[in-house]
This record gives sequence, C-alpha cells and structure tokens, in this order.
Amino acid sequence: MNVPILYEDNHLLVVEKPVNVPVQEDSSKDLDVLNHLKQFMKVRDKKPGNVYLGLIHRLDRPVGGAMVFAKTSKAGSRLSNTLRKHDLKRYYLAVVMGKLPRMKGTLTHYLWKNRKTNQVYTVDKNHNQAKKAYLSYEVLAYQHGMSLVRVQLHTGRSHQIRVQFQAIGSPLYGDQKYGDHRIKPHSQIALWVTLIL
Repeated sequence: MNVPILYEDNHLLVVEKPVNVPVQEDSSKDLDVLNHLKQFMKVRDKKPGNVYLGLIHRLDRPVGGAMVFAKTSKAGSRLSNTLRKHDLKRYYLAVVMGKLPRMKGTLTHYLWKNRKTNQVYTVDKNHNQAKKAYLSYEVLAYQHGMSLVRVQLHTGRSHQIRVQFQAIGSPLYGDQKYGDHRIKPHSQIALWVTLIL
C-alpha cells in the first residue's frame, strides 16, 4: 500500500489516504491505513514495541485525501478536543451531478443513520435520533452536466456530504451508495479531502 506522507513532526502525521482502502480494520479484513502506518513506523523508526497512532477522524472507504493522525496520546487528546469544538476545518473537493442553484451556499439537514444497513437518511428535525448536519460550498466550475464544488464541513456526520448533496438532487459523481440513474456502475466516487486546518 502506498500512503504518501504530507507532513510529519513529533506530534502529528498527515498522510494521503488512498481511495477504496478502509481507514481502520473492518469486517472485510482488508489491509487498512491505520495498521499499515503503525507497521511502517515500527520498521522505519526501529521501535521494539507497539506503535501509538491515534485515529482523529475517519473517511469513508471510497474517499481519498488528507488524514491527520496523532503520534502521542497528548496530541490525540488535543486534536480530538479541537474536532469536538468544531475548530478543525475540513475542506473537500467534490464533483456533483447537475448545476447547483447558487454559486455559493449552505446546506442544513437532519440526518439519521441506520446502523444495521450503514445507510444515512435525511429526516425531520423532530426525529428522535436526528443529528443536525451543516456544510457550506462554493462552485468552482460547471461542465458536462456536473459541478466541481469546494465543500467545508461544519459538522462531521457519517456520509454527510454524500447524503446532503443527494438530498438536493445532486448526488456525487460515482457514488454507488447514494447516487441515482446518472451514476455509472463501478465508477469511483468524486470526493477528495484537500485540507484540514
């Protein structure tokens, strides 16, 4: 597995997660990014014991891009707290189907995750398990019936970007789970994490 390192110091490791690779071990038992990086650091740094690497945030398996890991428990605690307070800004590039009504906008929905099917739905805000999801976007280009958008997440809900754009009739290109008849079978989802601040 090739996982390019974008930045590293004594506290943080920022890497480029490959597409279609799980972040952590799942039922597929496929090699995951977290265990790959631990093994890589163990060999590279000649560490005799277990390597600590804290998972701060997750990405869906088909999505690629920048991921931050903590190399110490103290850094992990601080980063987790920053994420919890929404002080960690996450930016994505996405290709969505159709032309969006405005060049810049915000999307606010209430989402519910069916844990048995790993499927997320938009629901009424009074749903007893509804969680508010909020993002902002800017259209960078429009071509061939698709829009390239830069997305900033303000909340970190499961499948949030995918579900919110699907809810307004513009699913992500290549999204096999939340797409519609315009999505070609076996195409790669067009979602990439560009920056985490």
